[in-house]
Amino acid sequence: MGRVSINNVTKTYDGGILAVDGVDLDIRDGEFVTIVGPSGSGKSTLLRMIAGLEDISDGTIEIGDTVINDVQPQDRGVAMVFQNYALYPHMTTRKNMSYGLKLTTDLPDDEIRQKVEEAAEMMGIEEQLDKKPGSLSGGQQQRVATGRAIVRDPEVFLMDEPLSNLDAKLRVHMRTELQRIQEELGTTTIYVTHDQEEAMTMSDRIVVLNHGTIQQIGTPDQIYNEPANQFVADFIGSPSMNMFPVRLEGNKLVGGAFEYRLSDARLEQAHQYVDDGEELTLGIRPENIRLVDEPSENTIEAHLDVREPVGSDNYLYLTLGADECRVRVPGSVKPEEGTDVLVEFAESDIHLFRQDTGKNVLVSEQVAAETSASGDSVAAAEN
Repeated sequence: MGRVSINNVTKTYDGGILAVDGVDLDIRDGEFVTIVGPSGSGKSTLLRMIAGLEDISDGTIEIGDTVINDVQPQDRGVAMVFQNYALYPHMTTRKNMSYGLKLTTDLPDDEIRQKVEEAAEMMGIEEQLDKKPGSLSGGQQQRVATGRAIVRDPEVFLMDEPLSNLDAKLRVHMRTELQRIQEELGTTTIYVTHDQEEAMTMSDRIVVLNHGTIQQIGTPDQIYNEPANQFVADFIGSPSMNMFPVRLEGNKLVGGAFEYRLSDARLEQAHQYVDDGEELTLGIRPENIRLVDEPSENTIEAHLDVREPVGSDNYLYLTLGADECRVRVPGSVKPEEGTDVLVEFAESDIHLFRQDTGKNVLVSEQVAAETSASGDSVAAAEN
């Protein structure tokens, strides 16, 4: 079984540098889980601990029912695809793909050859088997590295930013290929990337890390639409979520240039975590803001500074008093720069974050419970 259990795992380097801090994570057999986070968040370190390339300072990692802390990397039942592919330049594609099997198994040569040829066919590199890496394109080298992992028939695939060296068009194509292969093989896959678009399109679940702690675990839809805290909300999404300082006064959120009235249901939900008069941060994604012609109860006056065409969409850069605001509208919507506009957004699309911990006080009970179970690391994003 390819189930992976990470139990209170910590990694401390010499000098007291804490790279991973008490991570708890259960990955189901056959699941595709992506770990995202900024540089230095600990995502690659966590992956390398699973692979056995880094020692574990504290905690345990299990694959299936076996604790693998002290198991040699080649005996863990994992296969890793690196960012730089790590191909041997003096070996042909065939030899690169078969080398690991020859080192770690006693399979006969004809069976190894069959496995290599089957994997090469799956990856579409049958014609490259007798070529060396130097004569292959970046995409072909990536396929060889992935094929080398496939032939080992591991319980778990570990992938450390395997597409980051490819151009944008090929990267989109290869992530589709990796999804297809993972679904076809049903192998548990742990994928590390800084590219949130890869994470959103490929994953069954996403793990968001910051400063070595888990900020949220959830489906792509949960991570995007119900961020557990302000760090997740700001990190996921492009353009990033708009943030406005507000204060809760009665049934209104009072900002520097606007007031927003809350329904009784939303107010009751917020009052589970905040008191009247408390300082908060209101978050709203650019695509959830609409331009309107007529004022209503919650419309807001803004000034359009810049309209930036990006093909099918226009990005509008507004000012609301002293606050900046980004809005994404269809390309057919073309307000004139330098004019005043009216904007509004639905109450169901807003997020409210505590300013002391960053916690989103409007997430569903399910998201709140899952975040708490992952280590209750919401406060870590802001502290």
